[in-house]
Amino acid sequence: MKPEIASSLKSVLAQIGKPHPAPFVPDDYQVQALAAIKQNDCLVIAPTGAGKTWIAREAILSVMQKGGRAWYASPLKALSNSKWVEFGLHFDPENVGIITGDTKENTEAPIIVGTTEILRNQLYDAMQKGCDLNCDLVILDEAHFLGDADRGVVWEEIMIYLPVRVNLLLLSATIGNGDEIAAWLSSIRKKNCTIVREEKRPVPLYPLFLHPSGCLHPFLDGKKTAHIVSGFLKKEKFSHQGSRRPPDYAGIIRVLERFDLLPAIFFLKSRSECDAALTSRTALTPLKNSQAYADDLYDLLDRFPSLGSHRQIKALRSAGLAAHHGGQLPAWKLLVEEMMNRGHLRVIFATSTIAAGVNFPARTIVLFNSDLFNGHDFAPLSTTAFRQMTGRAGRRGQDKIGFMLAVSGRFMDLGHIRKMLFGAPEDILSQLKNDFAMVLNLLLSQTPADVKKIYERSFAAWQQNSTDGHTSSAAALLWKDFVLHLEFLQREGFVDPAGKLTEDGRWAARLRLDHPLLVACCLRENAFPEDNDRLLAAVVAVFAYDRDDEIQLATKDLPHKLMAALRKMLLAVKPLSRRLEAAGFISAKLFTSAGVAMYNWAQGRNWDDVIKTTGIAEGDMASLIMRTADNLRQIASLKDTHPEVAACAYRAREAILREPVLFL
Repeated sequence: MKPEIASSLKSVLAQIGKPHPAPFVPDDYQVQALAAIKQNDCLVIAPTGAGKTWIAREAILSVMQKGGRAWYASPLKALSNSKWVEFGLHFDPENVGIITGDTKENTEAPIIVGTTEILRNQLYDAMQKGCDLNCDLVILDEAHFLGDADRGVVWEEIMIYLPVRVNLLLLSATIGNGDEIAAWLSSIRKKNCTIVREEKRPVPLYPLFLHPSGCLHPFLDGKKTAHIVSGFLKKEKFSHQGSRRPPDYAGIIRVLERFDLLPAIFFLKSRSECDAALTSRTALTPLKNSQAYADDLYDLLDRFPSLGSHRQIKALRSAGLAAHHGGQLPAWKLLVEEMMNRGHLRVIFATSTIAAGVNFPARTIVLFNSDLFNGHDFAPLSTTAFRQMTGRAGRRGQDKIGFMLAVSGRFMDLGHIRKMLFGAPEDILSQLKNDFAMVLNLLLSQTPADVKKIYERSFAAWQQNSTDGHTSSAAALLWKDFVLHLEFLQREGFVDPAGKLTEDGRWAARLRLDHPLLVACCLRENAFPEDNDRLLAAVVAVFAYDRDDEIQLATKDLPHKLMAALRKMLLAVKPLSRRLEAAGFISAKLFTSAGVAMYNWAQGRNWDDVIKTTGIAEGDMASLIMRTADNLRQIASLKDTHPEVAACAYRAREAILREPVLFL
């Protein structure tokens, strides 16, 4: 691969460089949004890096100056942690607290940062106690998560339950039907929701195409695909029949380096591809590390000592390359992000998860695929996902121009990329649905008749009305499903015939978990160990494991007491699982291998030994530990009704939350 450029690109690449420093002047849209949120609700739709956080900070400052409190909620713990640090530097640490499933610090501060699930749970608690939420402003970042299939229900619940007194600021880069969402909010909250849009990117984006020869070309000619791209497609049909060989990552990096297009993010299809791409370091000129590089890396490794022997540290040191994906330790991902943001890395090989929320810009983003794994299957790249990826191209204050580079290959449809460049974001659809945790928590403060009215106020009902003029269909389906959940809970003794929670129902409602009834069943049947915190961690991990496949590990010669504890739990929940299935509900798959993996860790074994023994990816093991810790935290909250197991759960949580998983 020989680095070359088409002659038409010379004037474009001449624009590369750092913009001249200029005093900050807020954009018109920022001023408009700030004025709106001081009076009512506001939905802001603006590109990544366009300054939405400035609006949030100024709105928070305005509330604080009046003696009020603000709640900043995000979909990701990593983003919440990042904002906690950022706001602490801006407002002083004593003014900022954080609440996630992992961390609780300074919870009485005037500014709280946390995940949307925690905010939703606080609203449940406020409704139960009949008190107001101690807050004057709520900010929902990444508001397009309202349409997320798995978590959108939480966002919709917040919008429905939030007291009208509290102003609501929604921030997103990608919402197609903002007017519809604003109209719905105005309707149910009886106050105006102003929608503010900004289309202009803070750093212009220029699309490029890399020919297999190593020559860079413009991707577009006006709004059409450039002739070289169209001709290449017709001749080689690479969009459907490309080479099965892995891309020449080292060659592509050399091209980008030759024309000053680094640093870059390479978006790849899978975790394994990201890790395998690091072998390209052997074909690259070693990085000449500066003293600043050495000092920053030393400081980070001093903060995270366990990462000094990380299997990918050599690629980072020698070539300035790193992989970033969900299979890695949170501490490693944070180190990579810090090194990238400080300008020390050439390339990060990442899955699409990096595009969602984390402040992680580069000069160039490189696309090898026009499809994306959606959690279940590979599907064509959506405009929303594409905008999130390309939103990382061009660093505000550091780049005059950002670049998207499309590379031909087996999974690349260049025609689809052209559509994405001009496509509008997809409309958000309501994802409101019932589950047992939601029904139990609503019944803490609502009658069934009240719940029916909530469904009539839902975004699902609003969208149905805007389609055919009738709200009854969507609301009726939600109500019918609620009744099925209610009747099952009545048969199981969690709800009485009048629709009120029983004593068991009241404590079960505090189990805001994926499988509250199964955990409640174990508590009822005394199926949880009460005197062995390591065994309890292992048993609870089975409910916390959220993947669809068994962990492949050796199960022979396991301790008898571990197998007995797991067997006791399975026998306890089996009848309930059968009743759930008979009633038409999906019963959880329970993989005891997750319990075996957790037992290894809870025993105090070395991290590397646990990973080697279980064969599980570090990030997946860390996730299992954190999810198990969250389950244990909620069991530990039941000290009034289940004191022995609650105390054991507290000890178990302390035992599993240690380095390198816990690092804050």
